[in-house]
Amino acid sequence: MPIYPETRLTKALRGGEFPVIVSLARHDIDLAKAALGAGAFAIKVHLNAYHRATGTTFGSFGEERPFYEKLATLGAPLLVMAGQEKVPSPPEMDALAELGFEGFNIYFSDMQPHLLESRLRPMPALGEKSTDEDLRKILEIPGAMMEASVASFADYGKPLDETDIVRYGDITAKAGIPVIAPSQKRFVPDDMPKLKEVGIAAPLLGVIVTGTTRHSMEAAVRPIVDAAG
Repeated sequence: MPIYPETRLTKALRGGEFPVIVSLARHDIDLAKAALGAGAFAIKVHLNAYHRATGTTFGSFGEERPFYEKLATLGAPLLVMAGQEKVPSPPEMDALAELGFEGFNIYFSDMQPHLLESRLRPMPALGEKSTDEDLRKILEIPGAMMEASVASFADYGKPLDETDIVRYGDITAKAGIPVIAPSQKRFVPDDMPKLKEVGIAAPLLGVIVTGTTRHSMEAAVRPIVDAAG
């Protein structure tokens, strides 16, 4: 298994800095600049995936590479959602590492063994129907971090509630590794102390929070960054 470097992002996740990560609604360099300008610490993009919350289909590495090359010039920590049934090949994972990507995310149920041989740190996601056995298997992956993508699609966009907070706390207590919480629910600034208190290492803000324009991105991200800090 690869030995993954400690980076600005992994140090922030392990050190309790609670860095705000933004998942782009579409591969638009102006959206990425707006997120970073509003204080986001890292950017997440997608490959080989249909994104239910936006209805957007993200293409193959070859199709998305020109955007990634532009994104890499911004100097921010980069993560990639690697796909669903289709995932990057070993050479494509190497190319992502060369571009500066440091971690990949995928639902644990879609994990393919060759992805764990790459230089990108694995950050598998628990899903709505994931079990404690799935969590145990993620914890067996050397160097892994984790995403808790556990809300039902029917609940997308609803306010975060106490049931969600309790579930996140249960996951972080069992995990003992950095756990990222994506905004399947509509995160607001007041949610940040609650997430941090139950052990979440970072919020991941997606389209439900950020919207799809530069203006909506800036308006949503800045107050959450302030609350997270």
